[in-house]
Amino acid sequence: MTDLPRKVTDDPDAAMALIRRLITEQGLQYWRRYALAFALMAVSAGATASSAWLLGDAINRTYVDRDIRGIILVSVVVILVFAAKGIAGYGQSVILSRISNAIIANNQRRLFSKLMRENLGFFSDRHSSEFLARLGAGAGSVTQVLNLLINAVGRDLLSLIGLLAVMVIQDPWMSLFGLVVAPPAIFAVRKLVKRIKNLAHAQFTRNTAILETMQESLQGIRTVKAFTLEGAMEERIGRSIDAVEANSNKMARVGNRSGPLMEMLGGFAIAGCLMYGGYRVIATGATPGQFFSFITAFLLAYEPAKRLARLNIDLNSSLVGARKLLEIVDSPATEPDDSDKPELVLTEASVSFRDVTFAYRDNETVLHRMNFTAEPGRTTALVGPSGGGKSTVLSLLLRFYEPQLGAIVIDGQIISDVSRRSLRQQIAYVGQDVYLFRDTIRANIAFGRPGATEAEIVAAAKAAYAHDFIMSFPLGYDTPVGEHGAQLSGGQRQRVAIARALIKDAPIVLLDEATAALDSESERLVQDAIARLCENRTTLVIAHRLHTIMHADQILVVEGGTVVETGRHDELLRLGGRYSVFYRLQHRDANLLAPMAESA
Repeated sequence: MTDLPRKVTDDPDAAMALIRRLITEQGLQYWRRYALAFALMAVSAGATASSAWLLGDAINRTYVDRDIRGIILVSVVVILVFAAKGIAGYGQSVILSRISNAIIANNQRRLFSKLMRENLGFFSDRHSSEFLARLGAGAGSVTQVLNLLINAVGRDLLSLIGLLAVMVIQDPWMSLFGLVVAPPAIFAVRKLVKRIKNLAHAQFTRNTAILETMQESLQGIRTVKAFTLEGAMEERIGRSIDAVEANSNKMARVGNRSGPLMEMLGGFAIAGCLMYGGYRVIATGATPGQFFSFITAFLLAYEPAKRLARLNIDLNSSLVGARKLLEIVDSPATEPDDSDKPELVLTEASVSFRDVTFAYRDNETVLHRMNFTAEPGRTTALVGPSGGGKSTVLSLLLRFYEPQLGAIVIDGQIISDVSRRSLRQQIAYVGQDVYLFRDTIRANIAFGRPGATEAEIVAAAKAAYAHDFIMSFPLGYDTPVGEHGAQLSGGQRQRVAIARALIKDAPIVLLDEATAALDSESERLVQDAIARLCENRTTLVIAHRLHTIMHADQILVVEGGTVVETGRHDELLRLGGRYSVFYRLQHRDANLLAPMAESA
């Protein structure tokens, strides 16, 4: 097996390789806009350098030449120079912001698209807040890196070059005093870079922990309040917030340690320039304008020099977020695009498992050489103890996972040989934990078939026995369902989900304990809706309540990852095997609960 090519994100120290990649992959496509921004930065840098030169000229015309017309001319030029600088600064800021917004949007799309091409196993040991953090911080970090680079070269470096040119022209020897700052500053920054990397990585991880606690607490607010866990959740998020605060304070200390050194060195350099320049004006007759122009240029050069000195620190801090984004984007998709495969073509919708073996983890087999056939247009029920592999059967049919051995066949076609999209388009799925999107009832039903007409949506709702309760709401089909459908009852959510499955009009239906969490009245309505859904369709249904599948055409008793009994309800009862035991236990429990329900 050949090794996968090494990615720059594999090496946390490969900063330059990662920067090159960000420039070539994400920066170059906007090179025309960057070139325009760079040109505007050059105008701004030229204006900054010119202002230092003009101020010196103004001093000379005032105190040496006493030329009032020259002073007026210089003043007009200064106005024009600063106006040009302001316009150029505005233009470059708008252009860079537009580029940044485009890059952020593109990376958000890339990450979301990549996540949509992952199978369920990819998400099983990860928290969704991790992806929210990568989506937010990662996409923004890419633009921060590119903006740091363009600003460093276009704004700071060009300004520094222009101002240094003014300093050298005015006094080459005095310019040497400015160079004493560079070597100690470079040495100090190199020492700080590694610590900044580690702190930035820890900051990302701890911010993710805050998002995780916040998300879980809000999504599980009923459980939090029912078990009076408010204090525990506050303590949990408080620990993460305290850790982020402490880490932020440490980053502030480490990241700004170069500041005092730069200020002290700058003070020495300015003091040296003042003494030398003052001596030249007094002792050698140099013009005060020359001296003033030099000092102005030196002071203006100080800020861009400081930003360039700490560029490595800022880059390495931002690169952490970029790596977090690219780690997901670069990883091989666990559900790669297979649109080049032939589409599934159904004739009867017969479903067969042939010696299917599957394990979520090594040495933990869930299905072991499972064999059965779900007859077309009939209902096949899967019953048995929890953990026996029933839900796994449906997951494999939908190709959420792939079996290690054996084959799943629909109308003679092995489903791994056809495209996933064509397979899933032929299947309608309703689970116990119905997921409704935060939208209207109409939109949630229409998700079953995008582009469905109003008449088709209403017809599906009526067939699912949902139309009456929908119309009882003031907004009818425009009623928002809330997050996860929280505005609806359990039975209402199930019937909306069944309407969504009905409008899909798929020939294969999968039901995973669709009535397990409902009361008797809701269960009856949902069962009626399910009966409509399953008419003339190949149906596989998982049920713990055996009375809901008594009329199934075929019942499979699944235990230990294999089918141990097969038959109709009455046949399995006469057999006196595992199904008979399950049925009698539930019948006994129902008889015990009935008097209690009557007395209540």
